[in-house]
Amino acid sequence: MKHIETDALVVRTIPYSEADIVATFITETSGKLAALVRGGRKSTRRFGGGLEPFHTMRLRIDEGSGDLVTLKEARVVCVRVGITASLAALEAGGTALRWLRHLVQPRHPEPAAWATTVALLDALDRGLSEPRVELAGAALRLLSDVGYGLDLERCVVCGKPCPDEKPASVDGARGGLVCHACGGARQVLGPRARRAALEAQRGGGVAFTRDEAEEILTLVTAAMAAHGGIEPK
Repeated sequence: MKHIETDALVVRTIPYSEADIVATFITETSGKLAALVRGGRKSTRRFGGGLEPFHTMRLRIDEGSGDLVTLKEARVVCVRVGITASLAALEAGGTALRWLRHLVQPRHPEPAAWATTVALLDALDRGLSEPRVELAGAALRLLSDVGYGLDLERCVVCGKPCPDEKPASVDGARGGLVCHACGGARQVLGPRARRAALEAQRGGGVAFTRDEAEEILTLVTAAMAAHGGIEPK
């Protein structure tokens, strides 16, 4: 039997029996894992006060031959109670964890996506900026982290570059810019929003206005639906 120790975020829990639950974790080193938590519905003391979202947990897991691993121990190593103080932060963090659950594949590590999500949760916990703005920047990076990055510089159909000073038609489901010659798209990003999106996508600072963040989130939601099967809430 293989033993795993890794940091993790819990992204879903469902009842399994009168006493047990099945928890889905995104782990730093082993991708997405579904773990049987024996007694999880009756005892929180065994698992560091409960399996709560947003906090980083250190897991000890026994990996057998089936689809489910067995959680032996879990303890919180990074508490983010600041997120729970803001409804906007709660919604942004919950959205990010839902995206992560769909984008990360079972037992396939995604270290960049892990790092992006942890950085977002830390920012939401500090509460120093607008949660939707932070979420928009993280969303662009998450797509890139798992190989679905949006092309915001050239047409995804013909490859023609878009000048920096021009607005651009964008289609998240198609992967980015679509020039007018190739049919265009309903959504248009202005030059400033597109430059800010490119900077955020490359891991730079997030410099969106609130309105620009909402435009980016509309674009990202379409991409998430196309690539991750994630329907908007």
